[in-house]
Amino acid sequence: MLVYLTRKKIAIIGTGISGLGAAMLLHPYHDITIYEKNSYIGGHSRTVEVMTKNGPISVDTGFIVFNKINYPLLTRLFEYLSVPVLKSNMSFSVSIDNGWLEYGTQNLYNIFTQKMNFFSPSFWKMLFDILKFNAYAKQYLGKDPSFTLENCLDNLKVGLWFRYYFLLAMGGAIWSVPLSEMLNFPACTFIRFFDNHGLLSVNDHLQWYTIKNGSNEYIKLIIDKFKERIRINHGVKQVWRDKDYVVIKDIHGNQENYHEVVFACHADHALAMIENPSGEEKEILSAFRYQSNRVVLHDDLSFMPKRKKCWASWVYLSENKNHSNPKVSVSYWMNNLQHLDTDQLLIVTLNPGHEPKNVYNDYIFEHPVFDAIAIKNQSKIENIQGRDRFWFCGAYQGYGFHEDGLCSAVKMAKHMGIESPW
Repeated sequence: MLVYLTRKKIAIIGTGISGLGAAMLLHPYHDITIYEKNSYIGGHSRTVEVMTKNGPISVDTGFIVFNKINYPLLTRLFEYLSVPVLKSNMSFSVSIDNGWLEYGTQNLYNIFTQKMNFFSPSFWKMLFDILKFNAYAKQYLGKDPSFTLENCLDNLKVGLWFRYYFLLAMGGAIWSVPLSEMLNFPACTFIRFFDNHGLLSVNDHLQWYTIKNGSNEYIKLIIDKFKERIRINHGVKQVWRDKDYVVIKDIHGNQENYHEVVFACHADHALAMIENPSGEEKEILSAFRYQSNRVVLHDDLSFMPKRKKCWASWVYLSENKNHSNPKVSVSYWMNNLQHLDTDQLLIVTLNPGHEPKNVYNDYIFEHPVFDAIAIKNQSKIENIQGRDRFWFCGAYQGYGFHEDGLCSAVKMAKHMGIESPW
């Protein structure tokens, strides 16, 4: 039975997967209004149309792939909506200092494509450290979040090549944060994620999928029944509680009263909107930090490995050997990831180290940074959930991915007495 016996007027702030998931669950039972600060719907699901000689091609610049093992809710949602998907390839490679060191991880041939790797003691030490980490990492799963990945690597006595040219490179590419931030990542969270995704084994390879014609296809399906309730270009400036209502003031100066508000946005944005937050709201929401990352869609070959045989779906890039990059840089080979129907090379690069040629699109995303403080405060979200008419959902409540955002929305709706139909 539903907790709410009467329809309520509920505002949802944000149209990422958390906000759209919340909207899909709430709209049959309540009168919803969705605020979106951007000119498009979707948050990190952002599809760009590129005009090529083969015609217009839809290319994703944010959310690109998922797998059915680690994204069960998202998989069921896509099946419920009949979202068309294609098998994808999540191969990984590394390119350091303009080709000084390059290798792929698909097979032994890719690992030793650069002939010097076979004769390099440092490279062989890195390979043995990979096996060592895979064998012993799980013993740290029970550690407190204050025990960092750096502590773990020090305990295991692994070398610098393994740290900077493999593990931190892969972690930085996954979470879109600098290598220095990866060292502060709670070891238990990092290792659990790697274990769940088959990354602690050289044999376990998950099948990944991408959405046919881009993630915008699922956006169109999910908003079909409530798209008229979405206000794009209407960022929220201020939210406050009065005696009977919650009041929202948007960036255009419009004010409107609601019974409840769902903050389906980044935690720091939510806190900035709330006038007179409670002490607990301030303490919990301020625990989550974010990293700004530039995302560029282009066709510049210099952002792929120098050796074509090292090309992969995602490529960790470093323009120097000293690991000093303030931001992580990763190239996504979109032709390979999305099976694009064009022979024109299309690459999405995160934080390019130099300016790409032929830029088709340029955007800034923000990604959560997970340290001990953030991980410890994830469990405290329950303490403020639904308190005095405020609700919170977002990927920051999990690992920072699409599944986590959707899971937070489903969990929040369940608190309201609403079960997911998928």
